Amino acid sequence: MNQRFLPLLPALCIGTALPAFADGTDPAEVVKTYADIAQAGYEDSLTLARKLDTAVDALLAAPSPETLAAARTAWIASRVPYQQTEAFRFGNPAVDEWEGKVNAWPLDEGLIDYVDPLLGGNDENPYAVVNVVANPEITVAGRQLDATRITPDLIRSLHEIDGIEANVATGYHAIEFLLWGQDLNGTDAGAGNRPATDFDTANCTGGNCDRRGQYLSAATELLVSDLEDAVAMWSDGGEARAQVTADPTTGLVMAFTGIGSLSYGEQAGQRMKLGLMLHDPEEEHDCFSDNTFNSHFYDGLGMFNVYTGRYVRIDGSAVEGPSLRDVVADSDPALADALLADMDATMIALARIKAVGEAGTAYDQLLAPGNAPGEALVQTAIDSLVAQTRNIERAVQIVGLAPIAVEGSDSLDNPDAVFQ
Repeated sequence: MNQRFLPLLPALCIGTALPAFADGTDPAEVVKTYADIAQAGYEDSLTLARKLDTAVDALLAAPSPETLAAARTAWIASRVPYQQTEAFRFGNPAVDEWEGKVNAWPLDEGLIDYVDPLLGGNDENPYAVVNVVANPEITVAGRQLDATRITPDLIRSLHEIDGIEANVATGYHAIEFLLWGQDLNGTDAGAGNRPATDFDTANCTGGNCDRRGQYLSAATELLVSDLEDAVAMWSDGGEARAQVTADPTTGLVMAFTGIGSLSYGEQAGQRMKLGLMLHDPEEEHDCFSDNTFNSHFYDGLGMFNVYTGRYVRIDGSAVEGPSLRDVVADSDPALADALLADMDATMIALARIKAVGEAGTAYDQLLAPGNAPGEALVQTAIDSLVAQTRNIERAVQIVGLAPIAVEGSDSLDNPDAVFQ
């Protein structure tokens, strides 16, 4: 997949006054709820990543269509809580520093394994078709790297080689590519279709089945380890929890920055508008598995969780408490309700995309040129995300927080920029 580096819009500066929380919701309780939800989300992500690791072990022990399908099912399930944690990005320095290890995207998948010769290159990336699986010796920055055995340490060292963000060697999307392979269907029906025999050393297809298994095992092991780090960051005494709770006003800024940036520049822009403008299935978030309709939905739900102060865990229990909505309602109940209505509208729009996907029409098919109903579904969700961002801006002003920067994308306001 070709990486595009889009310039950001100038930061949207929001709010000018100092905060004044008189006799209203206690900001300390709000940021505690925020941190508790983050911890629970990462704990759930870790639980399902461990189940994915177990499913991968079963696949490698006895490769078959059934064990491959089970590993894919485990991967899709693992994305449900993780995508909801993306609402904790952007405003939290510890999370932003960590996140690229587990969810970096898009990627030049030819760094990892074989790709279609006509659809896997990137002239701007010298490592785009290195194919670690096929090569026990790799030249990196002019030096030979011993890749005789593919280990977590090895793939960590390859992640974003030479500072090129498309060199994604670890995380969910590296695992996704290994489980599904390239999706060569364009905007037609069908996801990646890697055969189970790509992992079967006795009946090997694709070559290097033992090394492919090593890579998949290393990547899932590393994902579990990285999520253990995330849980520790949000537990009592952890860096991310401390950054949010030490100064409740700062914590509120982080929370609003996170949902504003994810809503606007990241999801509405990079993940949705760009692919729609280009009619390019390579720009969908879970492009190998055709799971993008779920990823978008659960990103939206994560923002809803943060605003309302409530997260439903994978065991059905809820983590909840005083919320951003309560803080906004203390100053302007009508605006608090308007922002909640915006988020409801976003979830309805994303749920429609999800329903279409579950019925058999994948997200990349919605991007096909001439698919007016598909374009309308995606554009409605984009419009809803932009609208909720505008009321997030107003909410921050009403609450009286110091200026915050919401990341933006030229794909929303300057379409020609994506072709530069």
